[in-house]
Amino acid sequence: MKPAESKSNRLRQIEALLIEHPEGLTQAEIARRLGVNRSTIHRNIRDLDAPIYEDQGRLFIDRKGYLIDVRFTLHEALSVHLAARLLATVLDRQNPHAAAALRKLSIALESRAPHVSQHLARSADQIDEEVQWQDPNYLHILETLTYAWAEGRKAAIWYRKDETDPVRQFSFAPYYIEPSAVGRSTYAFGLREPPNELRTFKIERIYRAELLPETYTIPKDFDAGKLLTNAWGIWYTDEKPVEVVLKFGRRVAQRVGETRWHRTEQVTELEDGCLLWRALIAEPQEMMPWLRGWGADVEVLQPEGLREELAMEARRLAVLYEILPGTPEMDP
Repeated sequence: MKPAESKSNRLRQIEALLIEHPEGLTQAEIARRLGVNRSTIHRNIRDLDAPIYEDQGRLFIDRKGYLIDVRFTLHEALSVHLAARLLATVLDRQNPHAAAALRKLSIALESRAPHVSQHLARSADQIDEEVQWQDPNYLHILETLTYAWAEGRKAAIWYRKDETDPVRQFSFAPYYIEPSAVGRSTYAFGLREPPNELRTFKIERIYRAELLPETYTIPKDFDAGKLLTNAWGIWYTDEKPVEVVLKFGRRVAQRVGETRWHRTEQVTELEDGCLLWRALIAEPQEMMPWLRGWGADVEVLQPEGLREELAMEARRLAVLYEILPGTPEMDP
């Protein structure tokens, strides 16, 4: 191997080692791992194109500023474009990190796929628009939890469920971060201490977050995909999932059949042109906004509790629009 190639490989190896060891490494430790002299590592460190710093004799990579190299095929680039469009339409807050990422992708694809590149840039502009909610505290909290997740460090968070609940402070170890199109929100899954149990927190309801020195390890048996298998969105439960059975009218049958709404769904076309839809859902209550959107074109057959709740809401609507006498608040 030529000297230049050897050096290039060694620089990549040094970067990889420092990424794999967030606790940092000394130059001597790096030299031993790569089988070279410490003086060689000392010279190579100065040639690294990465945000490296030294603290108490140990070398670290600043993960907040570390650039990740990614290459896409044309079809992969289109997938990124579709994801970017979803991101731009769902986000309700300005997120300069998301906008910067899309602009970098746009520049990278400019010569290979100029039309895709243009729309990625437009998506970035949409995320940056002044009409977007400017919430620097939310952005700081999201950055803190992202860094905690990446570094395996716990965070102290101050959280309140709603306006009637007091703000509570506790330690939190992030296991996973998941967006939800419903409510345009982002959720963090992880271990809350106390009570040392898995919890889910809506990031928009976190008032403050600070990194802690304590580290943590995500359990090997934690599987976010499995946890959310039966979730309609992000609600999960340790209980057996509930079978939800819906009947969609002829007017919307084709539209319903065009989309797979849940991984467990089963759809049957009835003789009258309606659709019978069934699925196993962890928390059927989470489906309410979606069900409301179909209005009178969907009937809940099971479970009975969900059917009763929609029936009660229909009565309140009838009162609200003066179809029935009374006041909308007559039913809880």
